[in-house]
Amino acid sequence: MAILVDEKTTVLVQGITGREGNARTRFMLDYGTRVVGGTSPGRGGTEVWGVPVFDTASKAIEALGPVGASVTFVPGAQVKQAVVEAIEAGIKFVLVPAERVPLHDSLEMIALARRNHVRLLGPGSLGILSADRAALGWLGGSEEFAREVFKGGTVGVMSRSGGQTSTVVWGVVQAGLGISTAVHVGSEPVLGSTFAELLPFFEKDAATEAVVLFGEIGTVAEEEAAEVVGSGKFTKPLVAYIAGRSLPAGMRFSHASAIIERGRGTAESKVKALESVGAHVVEYPHEIGTTVARLLKGGS
Repeated sequence: MAILVDEKTTVLVQGITGREGNARTRFMLDYGTRVVGGTSPGRGGTEVWGVPVFDTASKAIEALGPVGASVTFVPGAQVKQAVVEAIEAGIKFVLVPAERVPLHDSLEMIALARRNHVRLLGPGSLGILSADRAALGWLGGSEEFAREVFKGGTVGVMSRSGGQTSTVVWGVVQAGLGISTAVHVGSEPVLGSTFAELLPFFEKDAATEAVVLFGEIGTVAEEEAAEVVGSGKFTKPLVAYIAGRSLPAGMRFSHASAIIERGRGTAESKVKALESVGAHVVEYPHEIGTTVARLLKGGS
């Protein structure tokens, strides 16, 4: 099994005729994702890699029927319009890869998604990949790399770093395990789906036996994840790594969202919160895979 996306999920690519939309559609198709349509204003009636193109999401849904997910390969300044269009067309899962999205646009998109019970991943998300089932976005990069590195298994992966998502997966696979679903939550200051919101999905997934969380200093995402564990909504082994632990207070790190402040959001507060609910926080990235392997083999 997997979370959020699998081989049955039908996908619409908004911005399919653009450079990224075109290239990533090819990757998703190669990986086996059911890309059933795309949108590009003024390009309706054409095709990209055999996928029909429509002027709008509503016209695509009218022709194709209900679609399970949308990927918006649209620049940050215009992405809100695409997300609104997808939500109004009835799509219930929207992936937003764009970075540098105006903050007020992100807030409006997330609020609209929640009012309409839509799962929004991003902004700034490289995507989500359920091993051997489907990929949305560009996590995995190419079919060859994705199948070589993202081996199927029982470990869920969540990460605040796009690049490190693949590194974490590689470490898990090198430890003799594989993954169920890997998710990059996004790199923007405000996100549609957080660690805390995704953990219950992994809890319900029978194929996921443990989860890895790759966090960073700044924001309270990891503390909120700890609260979910403490409340009993996630009971499986959780292994976490917090990047940027050695930086001084007030220094920005990696993404725009990652800045150390007093109190919550520091490396110390994250580690303390996670360890207090039984999560296994490792000091170095290379310890992630071996720690998960030990836990799944009955170690402590």
